[in-house]
Amino acid sequence: MSVIIKEVQSRKDLRDFVRFPIRLYKDCPHYVPNLYLDEMHALTEKNPMTRYSKTAKFLAYKDGELCGRVMAIINEIANRDWNHAEVRFGWMDFIDDMEVSRSLIEAVVAFGKKHGMTQVSGPLGFTDFDNEGCVVEGFDDISSFMLKYNYPYYGKHFEALGMTKVNDWIEYRIYVPDQVPERVSRGAAIVAERYNLHIRKITKRDVRKEQYGQKIFDLINRAYCKLFDFTVLPQEVIDSYVDTYLGLLDLRYVTLVENEEGKLIAVGITMPSLAHAVHKCRGYLFPFGWWHVIKSMYLKHEEALELMLIAVDPEYANKGVHSMLFNEIIPNIQQGGFKYGESNAEMETNNKVQNLWNLYQKDFKRRRRVFSKEI
Repeated sequence: MSVIIKEVQSRKDLRDFVRFPIRLYKDCPHYVPNLYLDEMHALTEKNPMTRYSKTAKFLAYKDGELCGRVMAIINEIANRDWNHAEVRFGWMDFIDDMEVSRSLIEAVVAFGKKHGMTQVSGPLGFTDFDNEGCVVEGFDDISSFMLKYNYPYYGKHFEALGMTKVNDWIEYRIYVPDQVPERVSRGAAIVAERYNLHIRKITKRDVRKEQYGQKIFDLINRAYCKLFDFTVLPQEVIDSYVDTYLGLLDLRYVTLVENEEGKLIAVGITMPSLAHAVHKCRGYLFPFGWWHVIKSMYLKHEEALELMLIAVDPEYANKGVHSMLFNEIIPNIQQGGFKYGESNAEMETNNKVQNLWNLYQKDFKRRRRVFSKEI
């Protein structure tokens, strides 16, 4: 029986869309789902990025059974800033059946052509804060909370559909050292004195009263705007992310660097891993999943810490500001009892970031890839 593609129209369709990967990966020990409520927010008009994008969500059925999903996204900000006509595919999951994956990509391509697009690329989300990249290497370990896992056959399907690599990210497991490397502590002191910089720790009150959420995302926009396909975040998207992410973070593990005028020039954000907690509750906070998450964050955390991001103002690039961040972060995570950190996805060509880990014991963990082709 041929594959039937259905566009998501109803609330029930949307629930089926969000729940499909939970069923697909129900016996997979490495898959960590997104939180169900976050997905329902991200995939509706509640997500302010929908006002800067054209979208369509599709479900695939075969023999009457739901067997795949995909979202087509035309990110108008990225297309303008990067001067291309790209339709993205994201939130794509499917059984190991070429007819299913082909039908889903064909639906995305048709949507893109309808709106004048000439290229299809993915997996990508609305912004870099959404899931992106298909895992192509490193399938034998649990994913982090922020980065998603997929079965090994995904990449093979994309290649069979005529897509080729356009960007790779790599991930590392970095082990917490017994002490701050001398090179880091010495560099931190020199940089702080030379450029009149200081460490700033913040509280929830500071976030509200002094708008540190806004300052952090303004810095991210400045620091990341030249990275692959990055979407510079509009104000209403920043407001939404501040509400979403800053409320989730334990601010003990957020480190800021300011200059003598009090301008934020660097940030390092880490958080206790929620991977096993969210895997256990399968992404549902209710009725009892919230307890696993709260326990993992504040009571009995996992051995892993997620290294979410490091951003440095371009004005201070190559001046050693990272040493100030690590000189503060390492003692904090030692005190927290963490054994290792899971890096965020780092572009394989971003040698500056990868070189930061050369002072520490590390293991390669995973490689993920964005595929693309002309349409």
